[in-house]
Amino acid sequence: MLDEFKKIREEALASLKKVANSDHLEQFRIQYLSRKGSVTQMLSKIGSFPAEQKKEAGALANKIKKEVTTAFEELKSSLGQDSKAKGPMIDVTLPGVDFAIGKIHIITQTKDELLEIFGRMGFSIAYGPEVEDEWHNFIALNIPPEHPARDAADNFYIDNDKLLRSQTSTIQIRIMGKQKPPIRVVAPGRVYRPDTVDATHMFMFHQLEALVVDEGVSMVDMKSTIAQFIGAFFGKDVKWRLRPSFFPFTEPSAEVDLLFINKKGEEEWIEVGGCGMVDPNVFDAVGIDSEKYTGWAFGFGIERLAMRKYGITDIRLLFENDISFLKQF
Repeated sequence: MLDEFKKIREEALASLKKVANSDHLEQFRIQYLSRKGSVTQMLSKIGSFPAEQKKEAGALANKIKKEVTTAFEELKSSLGQDSKAKGPMIDVTLPGVDFAIGKIHIITQTKDELLEIFGRMGFSIAYGPEVEDEWHNFIALNIPPEHPARDAADNFYIDNDKLLRSQTSTIQIRIMGKQKPPIRVVAPGRVYRPDTVDATHMFMFHQLEALVVDEGVSMVDMKSTIAQFIGAFFGKDVKWRLRPSFFPFTEPSAEVDLLFINKKGEEEWIEVGGCGMVDPNVFDAVGIDSEKYTGWAFGFGIERLAMRKYGITDIRLLFENDISFLKQF
């Protein structure tokens, strides 16, 4: 029986020398060191030895198990280090993996650029609520009850006195109600009108309002400011014009048009906003002396400015969340 133990030892050590990889090592462990392996089973056979040989058999079995286990662990460690040293195969000549990086939406990019331009021109920034009352949205802006702009079909009313603002001019009213002249401010924000959606209209869009109030302010100041803004935003060669118009809250009033390339590649004028001298009735509504102060205001559609600058022919493209389109900007 002792000779059998020695034979198992020799077979185990000889077999271990032939192990070349982790799979073979696991097969060796199962054959010799597992619960039913040859080396482990030696210990269960000690009970069958004569009493005078049990001590010697036990010592031999434990010695063989320790020797085989130590050799097994050393080889296991060696194979593991070789595997780590080799590591995964990487072909450094292959192109790298691109990671998708988000970017600011074109409307926000345009708004930020506009605010930066007017900031350089000395304008501060103001914001206001998107849910307004009729006083700020209509009454203080000299828009009487019979005016078609107040029709329920042309606004998003929430109740009899609350509606989603139809223009950011409401922020001008709030500023003039709290701050006395001189005032020089721009106000960006979303506005809502139930317009029929087409290539140049959307039921929700963004505006940028500007307001200047001081002594001696004239239409010349307004036109020169618009000229500087258009030159800074679009470039010196862009064509634009002032076209006489009417707004209840400005007098005289004008539309600002930019030359635009349509889908057919043809030039056409597109309205980007309205402007004019603040009507004295608006000053009276907010408690500013209309005999002492004058002012001008304009409101531009941010989407239309972006469309003109980047050659976008359909406003709906800005809201469809088509990544292949938006990532161009």
